[in-house]
Amino acid sequence: MMYAILCYHEEDVVCAWSKAEDDAVMAKLAVVQERLIKAGKMGASLRLLPTTAATTLRKSEEPPLVIDGPFAETKEQLLGFYLVDATDLDDALAIARDLAAANPGGAYEIRPVGMFFPDQRVAP
Repeated sequence: MMYAILCYHEEDVVCAWSKAEDDAVMAKLAVVQERLIKAGKMGASLRLLPTTAATTLRKSEEPPLVIDGPFAETKEQLLGFYLVDATDLDDALAIARDLAAANPGGAYEIRPVGMFFPDQRVAP
């Protein structure tokens, strides 16, 4: 089953890392990613640009309202995600724990992914 592992952290903290600090975290994450690739479990892994680059479309307005910035005011922001092929939730949690050990602070949200294609649906 596919799981999305959503990476949350305080954006101000992450953006304040020096290049050396950021490179060190990314190198630790690369070790985990390489292990997942070799196991055939690694899907997409994306790092989002800061929320200052975000635009939100609010559907609660009529017509929908386009605003600069992230969807919600929160202490931690969604900074990126991994898409992994895990056998079950316990396997996905083990992967998230490995990622968490490589990346200081923040939180990981694990969600099963239901694939959607216009002509077919694959349930989680």
